[in-house]
This record gives sequence, structure tokens and C-alpha cells, in this order.
Amino acid sequence: MPARAMWKGVIRFGEVEVPVKLYSAVQDRSVHFRLLHEKDRSPVKQAMVNPDTDEIVPHAETRRAYRTDEGSLVVFDKQELEALEPDSGRDIEVIRFMPPQVVDHRWYDRPYYLGPDGSESLYFALAEALANSGKEGLARWVMRKKSYVGALRLHRGVPMLMSLRHEEQVVPVDALEPPKGKALDARELDMARQLIGMLEADFDPEEYHDEYRERVLELIEAKRRGKSVKVTPIRRREASDDLSKALEASLKKERKRA
Repeated sequence: MPARAMWKGVIRFGEVEVPVKLYSAVQDRSVHFRLLHEKDRSPVKQAMVNPDTDEIVPHAETRRAYRTDEGSLVVFDKQELEALEPDSGRDIEVIRFMPPQVVDHRWYDRPYYLGPDGSESLYFALAEALANSGKEGLARWVMRKKSYVGALRLHRGVPMLMSLRHEEQVVPVDALEPPKGKALDARELDMARQLIGMLEADFDPEEYHDEYRERVLELIEAKRRGKSVKVTPIRRREASDDLSKALEASLKKERKRA
């Protein structure tokens, strides 16, 4: 089934304008359940309830509020918050170009493929310009009343936008407490290097699946067919406190597998 465009925009840098369509490069494959009443199996729904009176509160009678550090509530009307929303538009403004790999993985949020919206010649010119420059663009845009910053780059010849997290969302590594404990001895280091070498391989995404999702779908299919199902829980191995023994056991296991 062909991918469907989720939004349209215009990439702009200098006097250049390239109309594009955005396609999500990821999709939600979670298994979604309905919540039922245990007695009669009728669907139930969530409702907003006043905890003091147990009465259901209609959405029209609600207000948003922010709880401060002191515990007080600052209440807002819908119009006040709407006035703060960014102006909508279709511009994807490229504000600068950077060497590749300048933005590390901590900043990545969500990837989007870009496709042509009308002029394919402009689209292919953009892809060729990115390829020839060896650079990545830093762009900003507003989509569905939310402002974004993202990296404009190529993936296998296809232009992409990778939306980025904002500075206040990323935890700096300096916030971590330095690890404590003794350093590895020469023998442990040698075993660790051997193990890393034995596990070295290319990344093949087809080897990795959501095993929980697959087990749930198998259970759904079995119950749909009326089969009696016995679910065996996955047992987790306990971690060893002895690093040397753990490395030795891992090497032995990998040698057998090889």
C-alpha cells in the first residue's frame, strides 16, 4: 500500500523554493486493545470526574491549569493559550548548512521522507544539491500549530527531514554521576576485547522484531480460533556480580555458537 502524505510544505533557502510532501518514515505497530466491562463485555469509556462529588464533568466546563513549584494553580482560558500558538504556514526555512554528523543521535526525534509536490525537477535538483554539497541543512517550520527544528539530509538519495528535540529536552552527559569501582585488570580487558570482536557484525534490521507484539498477535489468533492457550512467561536471567566469570561464560558461549 503506497505511503500517504501527511502534510505539504515548501523548502526555502535564499530565493530557492521547493514544494514537497511529508511522509512519516515510521509507523505505530502497537497492538491496541478495547477496554470492556467484565460482567457483560460491553465497551467502557473514560470520563473526567470531579473527585469531590464523583460527578462527570463535560469537557466544555474544564479549564487548563499549571501547577507551580509552590503548589499554586495558574488557570488559563482556551483563547489565551491559542493566542500563543505559532502562526501556521507552509514554509520549511533552511537557516544554515552544516557538515554531516554534526547533530548527534540524542537530538533525533522523528524522521520524515520528502516527496515532490508538483515540480519533480525542483525536487531532484534539491536532492542533487544536497548530494554534491555533502552538507546537511538546519531547518525550522510550523506544522499543525507546533513549531519544529530539524535536519534536512539525504537517505539513499531521498531527501529527509529529521525533527530534532529542543535544548531543554536533552539531558547533558555531565548530569550523570561518574561511575565508581575498580578498573578492569589486563585479563578482563583482553576477554572484553575478544568478546566484542566475536560479536562484531553488520546491522540487519530484519533480524530485530518486537517479540512482545508477535507473541500478543499469536495469542490473539489462537483465542480467535477457540484454542486453549497456556502462556509461558519469559524468565529473565540473573546478572552475575563476578565480571571475570561472566566474560568467560560469554566467550565460551560464543565459541560454541561459532
